[in-house]
Amino acid sequence: MTADRPLTVWQKLVLTFSRRWRGSGFWYGLAIAMIWPFALFGTRIGWRGGEHLPRTGGALLAINHVSFSDPIFNVAFTISHGRMPRFLAKSELWDVPVVRSVLGQGGHIPVYRASARAGDAYRDAIAAIKRGEIVAFYPEATYTADPDGWPMKGKNGIGRIALVTGAPVIPVANWGTQDVLPPGTARPRLLSRRKVTVVAGPPVDLSAWLGGPRTRTALDGATAAIMADVTRLVAEIRGETPPAMPFDPAAAGTNRIEQERPAS
Repeated sequence: MTADRPLTVWQKLVLTFSRRWRGSGFWYGLAIAMIWPFALFGTRIGWRGGEHLPRTGGALLAINHVSFSDPIFNVAFTISHGRMPRFLAKSELWDVPVVRSVLGQGGHIPVYRASARAGDAYRDAIAAIKRGEIVAFYPEATYTADPDGWPMKGKNGIGRIALVTGAPVIPVANWGTQDVLPPGTARPRLLSRRKVTVVAGPPVDLSAWLGGPRTRTALDGATAAIMADVTRLVAEIRGETPPAMPFDPAAAGTNRIEQERPAS
């Protein structure tokens, strides 16, 4: 188990005044400014592995999903290391007036489910990566349904985009966010400062699939490799051994309502 120490007050103050501001747009920047005090000072947040985020150029972040609050801490982690992340989010959020401004001006990517525009997110994500953006994915497409909170089997949209673009895929693990805002609830636990850990690892080795035919088998294999690296990071944080096989909600017959940020 790796000891992940929370950031000190001094480190948080330094980050507050040195973090990236450029590239957010007004409304996204305002939203970040509003959530920043909670993310850094309202929790005992700690992180490591920021050196793995490329300083320039397009890249993918593959992140496990345990809480509605995950994006808050993932934004804080990413901008503290010099990049401004763009997220995929369900298209219905663009119908909410203020949220629409935050997402639209922030360069985020709407996901249209079960419609003629379902492929737009795929094309828009590729275009963003080619522009040199970092695009954040939650490959599980919803909160994990694993009984013990381990990452589930990922949907292969991230594998497809990784193989099409050749962009590096940086695995990122969240843990503790589920204690700040438990899945399925809208009421954060604010009475005590919860420990939150975000860890990034080196780019996933996808050499076995890059340059080859993008068959379903290849996409599934690349996605499994990505999720394996994410799970390894979660295991490091938890100091526990993950299941031999990831939880597969389709095979288990799980019928969960996808509450936010689908990623395929």
